[in-house]
Amino acid sequence: MGTIADSADVDAGASIGAGTKVWHLAQVREAARLGENCVVGRGAYIGPGVVLGDNCKVQNYALVYEPAVLGAGVFIGPAVVLTNDVFPRAVTPEGILKTEEDWEKVGVTILEGAAVGARAVCIAPVTIGAWAMVAAGAVVTKDVPDFALVAGVPARRIGWVGKAGQPLVSEGSQWLCPETRDAYIERAGVLRPA
Repeated sequence: MGTIADSADVDAGASIGAGTKVWHLAQVREAARLGENCVVGRGAYIGPGVVLGDNCKVQNYALVYEPAVLGAGVFIGPAVVLTNDVFPRAVTPEGILKTEEDWEKVGVTILEGAAVGARAVCIAPVTIGAWAMVAAGAVVTKDVPDFALVAGVPARRIGWVGKAGQPLVSEGSQWLCPETRDAYIERAGVLRPA
């Protein structure tokens, strides 16, 4: 089991991987599964049954609602919201307070290595591709391709990023990472390592 701050609220039915740290005032609900070496920041919320792969970071006050699934190495910035209801209502058409049985939860899936910047909102159901980057403050309403850099409201692709997170630079028929010099090839709107 990892390290849990005294003021954190971690349900006994949650699974916390070795080396994982859950900081002050964070809440991890029942049946949540956090991989190894994760960090859950101050005041963050991890919903029932949410899955975090190894080496994920969920920063302060982020809200990760069920049934979200985060792959290994995912970064969730401060105050990010991953929603779970397509047509949210507090009450039924008859005016009765909804219960768990009155709505179908849909989730956000974030693939390996992707990053979601501070205060971004991902409107479920969406998938954020591997190693993609969502800019701070963006509102994601559609799936994001692998390695895509998206920004705006609603979020649109404005470029490509490599595994280091740096925007890629077009050189001839390839895209290159200025940090690692890794090369990528774009075909029909899909980017893959060369």
